[in-house]
Amino acid sequence: MISVYHYLVLSAILFSLGVIGVLTRRNAIVLFMCVELMLNAVNLSFIALSSHLGNMDGQVFVFFIMTVAAAEAAVGLALMIAFYRNRESIDVEDFSLLKW
Repeated sequence: MISVYHYLVLSAILFSLGVIGVLTRRNAIVLFMCVELMLNAVNLSFIALSSHLGNMDGQVFVFFIMTVAAAEAAVGLALMIAFYRNRESIDVEDFSLLKW
């Protein structure tokens, strides 16, 4: 039988993979994907705990997190496209050129 602890362990593993990806990668698209992976890990833990405790609070939080993640993805992708058109690269180290 799969218990809530299995879901929480899976969520911790997914979140750790996302953190490792954010800390080690340089490509901005991969960074956004790793952030999305971390958000989905948090969503999994909210859903698992909400189901375990028998209330709907966690599922309401997941709805708001998914809304923010969709907006973040849309805005982030638009910024990446605009940056790629100007510099023809989406390397994170090139973002320091945007300060001027």
